[in-house]
Amino acid sequence: MIEIKNLTKIYSGRKVLDDACISINSGEIFSVIGPSGCGKSTLLKCIVRLIKPESGRILVDGKNVVDIDDEFELAKIRKDFGYLFQGGALFDSLTVMENITFGLKYLTDIPKSEYPRIAREKLALVGLEKAENIKPAELSGGMKKRAALARAIAAEPKYILYDEPTTGLDPITSDMILGLISDMAAKLKITSIIVTHDIKLAFTISNRIAMLDKGNFEISGTPEELRRSSSPVFKKFTDDALSSDVQGRRHDLEVKHKQY
Repeated sequence: MIEIKNLTKIYSGRKVLDDACISINSGEIFSVIGPSGCGKSTLLKCIVRLIKPESGRILVDGKNVVDIDDEFELAKIRKDFGYLFQGGALFDSLTVMENITFGLKYLTDIPKSEYPRIAREKLALVGLEKAENIKPAELSGGMKKRAALARAIAAEPKYILYDEPTTGLDPITSDMILGLISDMAAKLKITSIIVTHDIKLAFTISNRIAMLDKGNFEISGTPEELRRSSSPVFKKFTDDALSSDVQGRRHDLEVKHKQY
């Protein structure tokens, strides 16, 4: 479990996160939605301690990562996390295989001789079996996202943080990424935390959704609970984005994952 308690982060005198509180359960797909600049990406960076908040607590399996400043101790916490950056953040000078295995020497004690096997295994999970020797510049936007996802799961983390996983992708590729996120959660039993502007994605794939607004969580709950919400802020943000096909997409994913 990840518990966020009274979290505050300030940039240039502005409280991007303002006494925010939320809990994320083990094994669930948890989406954070909200308008641009509301603190979604900042929340992810605080959880994995890429940035340090001004105050509050972030409990990861009972450990308060806010109070940890020792880099060795932070590294032990971070090894439990995979991070899919908004733009993929692949290294252009490295092949796809080299990108995927880049973090293994820092995060694990796995022998280097095992790296090719791990890379091929993770590439197969994301449908890029023949891309191991390709450079990122030769990949499409969707393929870059999939390669970045393979890198995020290479060290077999307990948690994956997804920062706008479908931004800039066409609808077909977005659905493919949605399916991959759902597959990773089902196959690998990973806790997934997604920040997204894609309301349909959040309502299709999530066990629970929370909306950030003005630095705090306006509302949280299951997709069904949020559909019944009377919050005017939430309704204004989501009504135009939701459509009747979301329930059908959820049903398709549920049927598919019964095999897992």
